[in-house]
Amino acid sequence: MPSKETNGPVRIVIADDHALVRQATIGILEPIARNALIEEAANGLEAIAAVRATKPDLLVLDAAMPFAKGIEVYAEARRWSPDTRIAILTGFTSSNLLAQWIDAGANGVFLKSCEPDEIKRGLEAVLAGHNFIAQPVRDILKEAIKQPELTQRECEVLSLIGSGSSNAAISERLCISIKTVEKHRSSLMRKLEVNTVAQLLAYALKEGLLETHKQL
Repeated sequence: MPSKETNGPVRIVIADDHALVRQATIGILEPIARNALIEEAANGLEAIAAVRATKPDLLVLDAAMPFAKGIEVYAEARRWSPDTRIAILTGFTSSNLLAQWIDAGANGVFLKSCEPDEIKRGLEAVLAGHNFIAQPVRDILKEAIKQPELTQRECEVLSLIGSGSSNAAISERLCISIKTVEKHRSSLMRKLEVNTVAQLLAYALKEGLLETHKQL
């Protein structure tokens, strides 16, 4: 970890809407960032305010925050404190969402199911100026390579099917014919090797394709 002797203690913001997760993260950080100034944020707006006020060395950010989406917090953190190292700690296991965080430039990406020792090693690496992608995240992304590729339109139809929209409603929403909706539905069934709407829903939820789960 870089020395902060000349500039004061390491400053850290932990943003998560669950107090238990924040306390567990503090416990993981204490051995590697002794005497750190740690501020907690329970929602996205608090996280943005904390970053603006403290310009932290490290932001540990939950991917889904109340009041401001994770990606919104991330963008504001980069805007107000570009030197802050940002580690994502998420419960989402969608390969699409995890890949988006990596593409966005997150310095660390961890699952909340990761072993504490791995999170500790990873956060220490991030504080030291390195990037760290946890092994479970890499495993998910590696497995995703084997998954069928869906078109943008198929993803839109899948999202709407998962949210309970009928073929007629999807047709109106996307300005396409009902026959075209049915063709997309058949294509989805074939590509994903499923036979029921329930199976489509399970896939959409897992991959973060439902409209209510589209926040990072």
